[in-house]
Amino acid sequence: MSWTRRDRPRWVRAVNALGRGIDAAGRRVPRLEAERLMATASRRAGLSDFGDVGFREPFELFVGALEDEADLTLIGRMIARHEVLTLLENRLRIEETCRRHPEIAEQRIRRPLFVTGTGRSGTSILHELLAQDPAHRALLSWEALHPCPRASDLDDRERRIRAAEREVGLWEHIAPVYRTMHENGALVPQECIYLTAHAFASDLLSGSYAVPSYAAWLARADLRPAYRTHERILKLLQWQRGDTHWVLKAPSHLWALEPLLAVYPDARIVQTHRDPVAVIASMVSLMTTLLWLRSDRVDPARLGQQAVRSIGHMLKQSMRLRDGGRVDPERICDVRYADFVDDPIAEVARIYDRFGLDLGAEAEARMRAYLSAKPKGRHGAHGYRFEDTGLDLAEARERFAFYCERFDLPREL
Repeated sequence: MSWTRRDRPRWVRAVNALGRGIDAAGRRVPRLEAERLMATASRRAGLSDFGDVGFREPFELFVGALEDEADLTLIGRMIARHEVLTLLENRLRIEETCRRHPEIAEQRIRRPLFVTGTGRSGTSILHELLAQDPAHRALLSWEALHPCPRASDLDDRERRIRAAEREVGLWEHIAPVYRTMHENGALVPQECIYLTAHAFASDLLSGSYAVPSYAAWLARADLRPAYRTHERILKLLQWQRGDTHWVLKAPSHLWALEPLLAVYPDARIVQTHRDPVAVIASMVSLMTTLLWLRSDRVDPARLGQQAVRSIGHMLKQSMRLRDGGRVDPERICDVRYADFVDDPIAEVARIYDRFGLDLGAEAEARMRAYLSAKPKGRHGAHGYRFEDTGLDLAEARERFAFYCERFDLPREL
């Protein structure tokens, strides 16, 4: 099954048509080569130390997969080049800033709270609600995209916010339907995958591009170095804005609880739970759009099979860690999506009670105001059908019956 959206903006179609002409002439522009990209990033930043060389293996594998597997349009190649160069330049600036300010390493990330669960199970809105508490600090999109100031201007927050707003806005200009699927903006809380991407070990990369060889590497990789990079960037951000209590989020934490807790041994985990059949349908819709931003060839059936495998592995792995005592169940608070949708503030209050946090009147009022200002579908309805996944509904239900029964999850389709 192939998939092609017909509602691309005219300017995107024109640029990609130009790219097809360049490809037909036997050229690839812009060129995506590891050494060339590193040299460009170094020249732009005026720096040469990329830090721990452990990032080189996944970086080179990912860039090679972009060329050999991702089947990028001209727009896709330009996005890929920009995103990779941004990560490399960030690495250079992080190294230089930490060298100049050794006190950054002395920062402590105390008792962070991580929201995780399968994609499309309410993790984003829950994270956004928790971020409304003045006692909490979330990772914002502009910090995730541009975590480090320039060495010559440590107070360049506004510049980085404007840069992030342009980048996020571009995604929506290329694929306007993306607005219906996910809240975007420089000041919106963002996923931790943008931090682990600086180690080139992140679902951000495998989820945005069709790079199966890189995805296979990521599935087997030791992710502790990626979480150490995550911690280092959090320390840098905390040093810039002060010591506050972090609330963080990423679905991918669910299959990496051991490396996460190895780096953050006092972390608390909130896990959301939703009928995986509904999750898969929504995820495939989102994934097709993310790939469509960058490529003309998108196969929902392949993405459906990929989602079934990855979600099944993720759920079984997290349950094995709990049941085997490798992750303390008392460290985790479970939240059913249906309960959260029914009464989000009550579920937030339960999370606070579980972890001994104080839900003050101001925090609750801000959460209620946030919900009132953000009705579901305000940017349009996110339409998706299970049939588009190419999966058999009965088989999918049977595959995830063990999980739905354990957490008493209602069927949604």
